[in-house]
Amino acid sequence: MKSESEAGRCAALVLAADRHADDAVASAAGAACKALAPVGGVPMVHRVIRSLRTSRLVGRISLVGPARDLLRRDAELEHSLADGSLGWLENASSPSASAARALEGAAPGQPVLLTTADHALLSPAIVDHFLEQALASDCDFVVGVARLDTVQARYPDTRRTAIRLRGGPYCGCNLFAFTSGRGRELATFWRRVEQERKRPWRVIAGALGPAATLRYLLGRLTLEQALAQLSRKLGVKIGAVVLPFAEAAIDVDSRADLDLVERILAQRSTEKCVQP
Repeated sequence: MKSESEAGRCAALVLAADRHADDAVASAAGAACKALAPVGGVPMVHRVIRSLRTSRLVGRISLVGPARDLLRRDAELEHSLADGSLGWLENASSPSASAARALEGAAPGQPVLLTTADHALLSPAIVDHFLEQALASDCDFVVGVARLDTVQARYPDTRRTAIRLRGGPYCGCNLFAFTSGRGRELATFWRRVEQERKRPWRVIAGALGPAATLRYLLGRLTLEQALAQLSRKLGVKIGAVVLPFAEAAIDVDSRADLDLVERILAQRSTEKCVQP
């Protein structure tokens, strides 16, 4: 449990509700919801919470969803919720709406880290690397990304959605830092991104205009150019942290992802056993 003083640390919000009923990962794992689906024998949300608790830059942690009655089935989570070491907020109709609701209740002036319960390979090293750079920037909002070649070099068989910007392509990492009150205003824009998350060019066309869209289609638009243009459009300074961790870009969004993460964790366990 974190100490009472939260000065200099981020509040952390973990989106833990299923996006749709009958989630494929939850069904495959025989779990009540995806967040509680075990990987390597441990529910995914437990892994995320433990990594956040180990981070030296994270303070208060709250789950956003799932339904409270589902969490009562998990003794470890129920104990943390009962003793106040873990918070819980009811989710809204979508991840972006849930984030907006949760951000409204966050302490004014405190930076907020947002991640997801299906980030089963999240580690304290990933969290600290991201937050160190995000908090050191002069941005209002920072997103974590990883280059597609970083991910494929380590896990060549995985398939990731990537935005094909010059210097990339880049994969999202489900890590977002709202470092100022102005940054929290981006929740509305996020709803548009969420609706087109598998077709990023539509977001670029709508937010950046025809010139930037043409540069994107021609492979000439860089990440820095896209963020600078988006910042001007929205009146909020947006930045990105390019993470060197392949695992940062791997969430459990499908049965194939579940199998991949199981293999990764099994390999890690084997490696630990053979170490002298």
